[in-house]
Amino acid sequence: MRSKGTAQELEARRRLAVAKCVEGWTQVEVAAFLDVHPVTVAKWMARHRRDGDAGLTAKPTPGRPRFLTPAQERQVLRWLDQKPTAHGFRTDLWTSRRVADLIRRKLGVAFHPDYLRAWMRGRGYSPQKPRRRAKQKDQPAIDGWVKNDWPRIEKSVRAAGAPRPDRRDGAVPQPAGEAVVGQGR
Repeated sequence: MRSKGTAQELEARRRLAVAKCVEGWTQVEVAAFLDVHPVTVAKWMARHRRDGDAGLTAKPTPGRPRFLTPAQERQVLRWLDQKPTAHGFRTDLWTSRRVADLIRRKLGVAFHPDYLRAWMRGRGYSPQKPRRRAKQKDQPAIDGWVKNDWPRIEKSVRAAGAPRPDRRDGAVPQPAGEAVVGQGR
Protein backbone atom coordinates (compact mmCIF):
# COMPACT_ATOMS: atom_id res chain seq x y z
CA MET A 1 0.00 0.00 0.00
CA ARG A 2 1.29 3.45 -0.91
CA SER A 3 2.10 5.84 1.93
CA LYS A 4 0.08 9.02 2.28
CA GLY A 5 1.58 12.20 0.85
CA THR A 6 2.49 13.75 -2.45
CA ALA A 7 5.28 12.31 -4.56
CA GLN A 8 7.56 15.18 -3.48
CA GLU A 9 6.80 14.57 0.22
CA LEU A 10 7.58 10.87 -0.11
CA GLU A 11 10.81 11.65 -1.96
CA ALA A 12 11.84 14.05 0.84
CA ARG A 13 11.10 11.29 3.33
CA ARG A 14 13.35 8.82 1.49
CA ARG A 15 16.15 11.40 1.29
CA LEU A 16 15.80 12.13 5.03
CA ALA A 17 16.01 8.42 5.82
CA VAL A 18 19.22 8.05 3.80
CA ALA A 19 20.70 11.18 5.39
CA LYS A 20 19.96 9.86 8.91
CA CYS A 21 21.55 6.49 8.06
CA VAL A 22 24.63 8.27 6.69
CA GLU A 23 24.83 10.28 9.95
CA GLY A 24 25.08 7.02 11.84
CA TRP A 25 21.50 6.19 12.83
CA THR A 26 20.54 2.54 12.56
CA GLN A 27 17.87 1.55 10.07
CA VAL A 28 15.60 0.52 12.94
CA GLU A 29 15.98 3.99 14.55
CA VAL A 30 15.25 5.72 11.23
CA ALA A 31 12.23 3.47 10.68
CA ALA A 32 10.85 4.34 14.13
CA PHE A 33 11.55 8.05 13.54
CA LEU A 34 9.71 8.07 10.19
CA ASP A 35 7.02 5.58 11.30
CA VAL A 36 7.80 3.08 8.53
CA HIS A 37 8.87 -0.56 8.58
CA PRO A 38 12.62 -1.23 8.90
CA VAL A 39 12.52 -3.28 5.68
CA THR A 40 11.33 -0.14 3.87
CA VAL A 41 14.37 1.79 5.09
CA ALA A 42 16.60 -1.11 4.03
CA LYS A 43 15.09 -1.00 0.50
CA TRP A 44 15.64 2.77 0.30
CA MET A 45 19.27 2.34 1.36
CA ALA A 46 19.84 -0.46 -1.16
CA ARG A 47 18.34 1.67 -3.93
CA HIS A 48 20.55 4.61 -2.90
CA ARG A 49 23.68 2.42 -2.94
CA ARG A 50 22.72 1.02 -6.37
CA ASP A 51 21.42 4.17 -8.15
CA GLY A 52 22.64 7.07 -6.01
CA ASP A 53 20.37 10.08 -5.47
CA ALA A 54 18.52 9.26 -8.69
CA GLY A 55 17.17 6.12 -7.02
CA LEU A 56 15.29 8.25 -4.48
CA THR A 57 13.59 10.66 -6.89
CA ALA A 58 9.84 10.62 -7.27
CA LYS A 59 8.54 8.93 -10.39
CA PRO A 60 5.30 10.10 -11.96
CA THR A 61 2.43 7.66 -11.61
CA PRO A 62 0.53 7.59 -14.89
CA GLY A 63 -2.76 6.25 -13.51
CA ARG A 64 -5.13 4.07 -15.44
CA PRO A 65 -4.83 4.37 -19.22
CA ARG A 66 -7.72 5.93 -21.09
CA PHE A 67 -10.21 3.69 -22.83
CA LEU A 68 -10.84 6.20 -25.61
CA THR A 69 -8.28 8.49 -27.17
CA PRO A 70 -9.16 12.21 -27.28
CA ALA A 71 -9.92 11.83 -31.00
CA GLN A 72 -12.30 8.94 -30.27
CA GLU A 73 -14.02 10.99 -27.54
CA ARG A 74 -14.57 13.83 -30.01
CA GLN A 75 -15.98 11.29 -32.48
CA VAL A 76 -18.47 9.98 -29.88
CA LEU A 77 -19.54 13.55 -29.03
CA ARG A 78 -20.12 14.22 -32.75
CA TRP A 79 -22.33 11.11 -32.88
CA LEU A 80 -24.37 12.45 -29.96
CA ASP A 81 -25.02 15.65 -31.93
CA GLN A 82 -26.63 13.54 -34.67
CA LYS A 83 -29.91 11.68 -34.47
CA PRO A 84 -29.75 8.04 -33.35
CA THR A 85 -31.63 7.04 -36.50
CA ALA A 86 -28.53 8.06 -38.49
CA HIS A 87 -26.73 5.20 -36.74
CA GLY A 88 -29.34 2.51 -37.29
CA PHE A 89 -31.60 2.98 -34.25
CA ARG A 90 -35.37 3.06 -34.72
CA THR A 91 -36.20 6.16 -32.63
CA ASP A 92 -34.67 9.60 -32.01
CA LEU A 93 -33.75 8.98 -28.38
CA TRP A 94 -30.17 8.59 -27.21
CA THR A 95 -29.81 6.34 -24.19
CA SER A 96 -26.61 5.36 -22.43
CA ARG A 97 -27.25 1.77 -23.52
CA ARG A 98 -27.44 2.88 -27.16
CA VAL A 99 -24.27 4.94 -26.85
CA ALA A 100 -22.50 1.94 -25.28
CA ASP A 101 -23.71 -0.26 -28.15
CA LEU A 102 -22.56 2.25 -30.78
CA ILE A 103 -19.10 2.64 -29.21
CA ARG A 104 -18.73 -1.14 -29.00
CA ARG A 105 -19.80 -1.60 -32.64
CA LYS A 106 -17.74 1.22 -34.16
CA LEU A 107 -14.72 1.50 -31.85
CA GLY A 108 -14.54 -1.96 -30.29
CA VAL A 109 -14.50 -0.63 -26.71
CA ALA A 110 -17.05 -1.91 -24.17
CA PHE A 111 -18.49 0.50 -21.59
CA HIS A 112 -21.12 -0.03 -18.92
CA PRO A 113 -24.20 2.16 -19.57
CA ASP A 114 -24.06 3.58 -16.02
CA TYR A 115 -20.51 4.80 -16.61
CA LEU A 116 -21.49 6.34 -19.94
CA ARG A 117 -24.39 8.16 -18.31
CA ALA A 118 -21.94 9.90 -15.94
CA TRP A 119 -19.44 10.40 -18.78
CA MET A 120 -22.04 12.15 -20.94
CA ARG A 121 -23.26 14.26 -18.00
CA GLY A 122 -19.66 15.38 -17.43
CA ARG A 123 -19.55 16.63 -21.02
CA GLY A 124 -22.75 18.64 -20.83
CA TYR A 125 -25.28 16.09 -22.09
CA SER A 126 -28.37 15.67 -19.94
CA PRO A 127 -30.85 12.80 -20.08
CA GLN A 128 -33.65 13.62 -22.50
CA LYS A 129 -37.01 11.93 -22.65
CA PRO A 130 -39.47 12.74 -25.39
CA ARG A 131 -43.00 13.63 -24.38
CA ARG A 132 -45.34 10.73 -24.83
CA ARG A 133 -48.23 11.58 -27.11
CA ALA A 134 -50.97 9.25 -28.25
CA LYS A 135 -51.03 8.86 -32.04
CA GLN A 136 -54.82 9.29 -32.09
CA LYS A 137 -54.75 12.48 -29.98
CA ASP A 138 -57.04 15.14 -31.48
CA GLN A 139 -56.12 18.48 -29.86
CA PRO A 140 -58.98 20.51 -31.45
CA ALA A 141 -61.52 17.99 -30.10
CA ILE A 142 -59.95 18.17 -26.63
CA ASP A 143 -60.02 21.98 -26.68
CA GLY A 144 -63.69 21.93 -27.73
CA TRP A 145 -64.59 19.50 -24.92
CA VAL A 146 -62.81 21.66 -22.31
CA LYS A 147 -64.50 24.81 -23.64
CA ASN A 148 -68.04 23.50 -24.19
CA ASP A 149 -68.72 20.23 -22.35
CA TRP A 150 -66.68 20.62 -19.16
CA PRO A 151 -68.36 23.86 -17.96
CA ARG A 152 -71.79 22.27 -18.52
CA ILE A 153 -70.83 19.15 -16.51
CA GLU A 154 -69.31 21.25 -13.74
CA LYS A 155 -72.43 23.45 -13.55
CA SER A 156 -74.83 20.47 -13.40
CA VAL A 157 -72.88 18.82 -10.55
CA ARG A 158 -72.91 22.04 -8.53
CA ALA A 159 -76.63 22.56 -9.18
CA ALA A 160 -77.45 19.02 -8.02
CA GLY A 161 -75.66 19.67 -4.72
CA ALA A 162 -73.88 16.35 -4.89
CA PRO A 163 -71.10 15.88 -2.35
CA ARG A 164 -67.61 16.31 -3.70
CA PRO A 165 -65.53 13.16 -3.49
CA ASP A 166 -62.44 15.15 -2.51
CA ARG A 167 -63.99 16.46 0.75
CA ARG A 168 -64.77 14.74 4.04
CA ASP A 169 -67.37 17.26 5.30
CA GLY A 170 -70.20 14.84 5.95
CA ALA A 171 -70.16 13.05 2.64
CA VAL A 172 -69.56 9.76 4.48
CA PRO A 173 -72.25 9.15 7.14
CA GLN A 174 -70.85 8.22 10.55
CA PRO A 175 -72.72 6.19 13.20
CA ALA A 176 -74.03 8.15 16.16
CA GLY A 177 -72.48 7.59 19.59
CA GLU A 178 -68.99 7.04 20.82
CA ALA A 179 -66.32 5.97 18.42
CA VAL A 180 -65.20 2.37 18.77
CA VAL A 181 -61.48 2.22 19.27
CA GLY A 182 -59.64 -1.05 18.74
CA GLN A 183 -57.91 -2.97 21.53
CA GLY A 184 -54.53 -1.59 22.61
CA ARG A 185 -51.32 -3.46 22.19
